[in-house]
Amino acid sequence: MALTLDQKKAVVAEVAEVASSAHSAVAAEYRGLTVSQLTELRIKARESGVYLRVVKNSLARRAMADTEFACMSDGMTGPLMLAFSVEDPGSAARILRDYAKENKKLIIKLAAVGGQVIDPSDIGRLANLPTRDEAIAQLMSVMKAPFDKFARTLNEVPGKLVRTLAAVQDSKGE
Repeated sequence: MALTLDQKKAVVAEVAEVASSAHSAVAAEYRGLTVSQLTELRIKARESGVYLRVVKNSLARRAMADTEFACMSDGMTGPLMLAFSVEDPGSAARILRDYAKENKKLIIKLAAVGGQVIDPSDIGRLANLPTRDEAIAQLMSVMKAPFDKFARTLNEVPGKLVRTLAAVQDSKGE
């Protein structure tokens, strides 16, 4: 069933709103996937904070025209599914990469971050970016390391004194 003009405007507005606040976008060809497979993919995407939508390419081009993902317009051909990472930059790439490993019919065609198109063969680099929680944990471990080293150094002074006294006691006891 064809969309009316108002429905098309609503789709463009919705996708444009998501694209304006998204960190990255990935487009994948879904030809050959069953409805149950697409539903499974949508559930995984929703759990990971990824906006997943099948949109006509002409409507997607209009929606992304004024965003940093306008660079993807040239490569948008064929039946594509758009995935926008809303929470962290690598989540959409991670979801689609993992699902493409299970289902060979899902083919990643395009990806973009920060106004730059990424080659589909480099999607693994984007997918391996840490999540927000992982990045915070890494930052905290780096910030905590000097204090741990300082505490170990301070603890070593009395420990060395105790070992020295024990050695002196052993030598006098003989």
